[in-house]
Amino acid sequence: MANILKGTTVIAAMNERTLADAAALRNAGVAPTLCIVRVGERKDDISYENNAVKRCGSTGVEVIKRLLPCDVSEEELLQVIHALNNDSGIHGVLIFRPLPRHINEATVCEALAPTKDVDGITRASMASLYSGVGEGFAPCTAQAVIELADHYGIELEGSNVVVVGRSLVIGKPVSMLLIKRNATVTVCHTRTVGLPDICRRADIIVAAAGRASMIGAECVAPGQVVIDVGINWSEKLNRICGDVDFDSVEPLVSAVTPVPGGIGGVTTAVLASHVVAAAKRLGDRDTCR
Repeated sequence: MANILKGTTVIAAMNERTLADAAALRNAGVAPTLCIVRVGERKDDISYENNAVKRCGSTGVEVIKRLLPCDVSEEELLQVIHALNNDSGIHGVLIFRPLPRHINEATVCEALAPTKDVDGITRASMASLYSGVGEGFAPCTAQAVIELADHYGIELEGSNVVVVGRSLVIGKPVSMLLIKRNATVTVCHTRTVGLPDICRRADIIVAAAGRASMIGAECVAPGQVVIDVGINWSEKLNRICGDVDFDSVEPLVSAVTPVPGGIGGVTTAVLASHVVAAAKRLGDRDTCR
């Protein structure tokens, strides 16, 4: 039977550290603050927003919201972003995506100041992730994979890791984070030929393709660690599930994350920690002036 890598203990440890850092900033006169920018009323956005507000509240991070109607113009949205960039009381900004089709998402993302980009959506943040130079943050979900691995003592250095997924949100950035930790990374995707054979040779599988139950028993081998990043709605199961067919994989591997209850909650813990880190950076710059 596999060790179930639940997110709850990871979150508790991260929250303790973030709370202490936030308290130190408050003692120095800085209140770490996140602004959530949401356009429209997408249910998944609102669900994540509620979780983020709860997590921030438990770690000493204040949250304000800029809630805009789905028919807001691109110009109006950009004005909101520019105002947040210039607000010294806002340390991090989270923009929910996807945006409505009439808005150029790339333009909006690039309008955000990289110093306040706590979810790694700007080109500057991506450049920082890939080059190791700059102040950008990694996307929260990608960083959550590393936090979970570290918490459970999963050895990354020297490990063969297969990342199934190539998005800019998870697949590519988590691959870079793993390489920085001296893992050997193979990136696969939904069109990879011979995916089961490739996966079975890995020490660690990170499933992040966004396809329900894509990784089944044929893709795993004894001794592996399987980290499931996927969050999908399964009509067949009539519930949320991951990219991993948990029931068939769990008896075969050494460790696996559940969905829900795994990476998802760790992502919001990372978000709160990024806001505090951004606030600390701003305070350090002010001290040096």
